[in-house]
Amino acid sequence: MSEVTKEEVLAVLAKVRGPDLEGDIVSRGMVSDVFISDSKVYFSITVPSERAQELEPMRMAAERAVTSMPGVKGALVTLTADRKAGSAPPPRPQPAPAAHSHGHAHPPHGQQPGQPPQRQKSGVPGVGAIIAVASGKGGVGKSTTAVNLALGLQANGLRVGILDADIYGPSVPRLLKISGRPQQIENRIIKPMENYGLKAMSMGFLVDEETAMIWRGPMVQSALMQMLREVAWGELDVLVVDMPPGTGDAQLTMAQQVPLAGAVIVSTPQDLALIDARKGIAMFRKVEVPLLGVVENMSYFLAPDTGKRYDIFGHGGARGEAERIGVPFLGEVPLTIDIRERSDAGTPVVVSDPEGPSAKIYREIAAKVWAELGGRTPRHAPSIVFE
Repeated sequence: MSEVTKEEVLAVLAKVRGPDLEGDIVSRGMVSDVFISDSKVYFSITVPSERAQELEPMRMAAERAVTSMPGVKGALVTLTADRKAGSAPPPRPQPAPAAHSHGHAHPPHGQQPGQPPQRQKSGVPGVGAIIAVASGKGGVGKSTTAVNLALGLQANGLRVGILDADIYGPSVPRLLKISGRPQQIENRIIKPMENYGLKAMSMGFLVDEETAMIWRGPMVQSALMQMLREVAWGELDVLVVDMPPGTGDAQLTMAQQVPLAGAVIVSTPQDLALIDARKGIAMFRKVEVPLLGVVENMSYFLAPDTGKRYDIFGHGGARGEAERIGVPFLGEVPLTIDIRERSDAGTPVVVSDPEGPSAKIYREIAAKVWAELGGRTPRHAPSIVFE
């Protein structure tokens, strides 16, 4: 049987009534571009943000209509609120000011006078601390660091999961040598994939490796929240989030909607990488996410034949930056053929060579991260509004 087409999906969706039973969701321009991969259909429906909860039945009707089509194995349908440029945000309810004996009202702790109140972000049931592993640019080994950090935390006795938040270039499936599709259990909840005792979720499990994801921001945001909140993570001490490089939609979505306990910044030693790392550091500070520390990846190269050390990208730049801005320096990870080969093979060094020097470095970094988290509860991130 041939795979269903976009046109066939849109024809079915044209039968789904719009809000207040006026027209249909296709003719009213509410349906995003339809993406189809492996007989699974992905799209979003744009609705007014203040009516999102009210219009959930409409989303469910669209999902049922598509999943009932011959040749469709499943559907990921999300509601998005894509406010038009220049339009005002919906009014926010103002909480009553707290009464004090001296008769003055004070803003909540951490809120400046005159600022709008911070929205309280709900955590993920069963998950303790959520930490982001980020970098200002690609190519610095962030995903390799995130996976080995997660495995290092696990090797230190913690229950750990990893969320691959890079929608456009997911690396976790290959790094953990996981293939296949996750199972969907009751209430649209997805069972995470698992290897080496590490629970994992990634867009790479839902689409083919060579598929190009051409999604706008609202769809990326919705997919991230579904992979975070609609996954049966179980009881975890830490959920490591492998962020995409840069300071775009995914990072802001996580900061806006998720109570991050902190962020780990990965950089190489050279000035060009540090310039971009500073942007990531500045972003997390601006949205009030604690910085757990900086990792200098590819810090130096040890020749496998002679053991001679070469500072290919310079050395100590990330340590110096951490000291300059007053955040912990978590450690130096060398550039080794062993780390590269084992990562490419999906057998990270922490599990494939647990007694080796590289695995020891990652476990020490993991211990420092956990120490930084000690006594710190996940913080509610501030509300971010773009006019």
